[in-house]
Amino acid sequence: MVTEESILQFSKQCENIFKQIRRDVIGQTEVVEGTIIAMIAGGNVLLEGVPGVGKTRLVRSLGRVFDLPFSRIQFTPDLMPADVTGTNIIVKDDDGNSKFQFQPGPVFSNIILADEINRATPKTQSALLEAMQEHTVTVMGVSRKMNEPFFVLATQNPVEQDGTYPLPEAQMDRFMFKLIVPNPGLDELMQIVNMTQKTMAEVADAACSGEQLLAMRATANAIPVAEEVMRYAMTLCAATHDKGECASEAAKKYIRLGASPRAGQALISAAKVKALMKGRFNVAYSDINELAAPVLRHRMKMNFEAIAERVTPDDVVGMIVAEVSKKFGISARNDEKTVNAVAEEVKETASENNNEETPAAEEKGKKKRGIFGKK
Repeated sequence: MVTEESILQFSKQCENIFKQIRRDVIGQTEVVEGTIIAMIAGGNVLLEGVPGVGKTRLVRSLGRVFDLPFSRIQFTPDLMPADVTGTNIIVKDDDGNSKFQFQPGPVFSNIILADEINRATPKTQSALLEAMQEHTVTVMGVSRKMNEPFFVLATQNPVEQDGTYPLPEAQMDRFMFKLIVPNPGLDELMQIVNMTQKTMAEVADAACSGEQLLAMRATANAIPVAEEVMRYAMTLCAATHDKGECASEAAKKYIRLGASPRAGQALISAAKVKALMKGRFNVAYSDINELAAPVLRHRMKMNFEAIAERVTPDDVVGMIVAEVSKKFGISARNDEKTVNAVAEEVKETASENNNEETPAAEEKGKKKRGIFGKK
């Protein structure tokens, strides 16, 4: 059960995390926030940007701030799957007999930096698929669980494409967010240079342990989502398909392949964390809209017309959000009204459940919840 105390604790923890990261990373506010949201929600992140904009530094800083074991895998064309997952080696026991012993690879850590992930061959990239989704690794028929929390934070360069292998759809879909890392502005560039003149090493202190991170995730999972907000989020995902009852005009014109059900899962999980960061214990339409681009931009395939007109995935996401918002009659005022109404419902229901134990009270609670379950 989410309480005001747990919300305050969550907000305080997030504030401390951001404070420490800002000691190492200048600017990149949206990228940092998106990465933290994904880590709390239990998703993986793909960071895309040109060299030198701080992608690797951000990931190294996260390892320090969350006080978790950190592994870096530099992907190259000659990297083999066993270099990632580990393999069985022959060792001799005390009696001199030979036996197989599993030697864990760098993937057996809590935070994995997959640097330049698109430089590895498809065979090596596929070694990460099971770990990213099921949090297990199977080597020679034996499955081994990863230590929790487990995150894959991958980077790729969108400019230099020589000697690279585009990520398959199955792997792209396993990333909760795709975050675009922009070049710093003039003032940010000056701060970066001044900071790195003193030291190139990260100086952030630990602000959250693995156990605390898992507790934050459990708190976020308990956040309620109104049926209307859930339907809105799922409509956004369904509207990315050019065929179907929810197909949007933008999808019919520009999209060849829409988002998978994983997009809906990612959108709701991330929106719960976003709501808590804002001090609310219920998801609003604005939370869904703000997270639509990082969740959907890498899960849609543009058609030839979009490429010819130079329409980007972010442009299409904006069109879909505007179209669906209009269909649902959503405005900032309506969103605030919905948030307040849901908050009151949650408080009243929690109070009644704590004070009343009778079957009549249980039935009353169901009627009060209304939008949270089947009517």
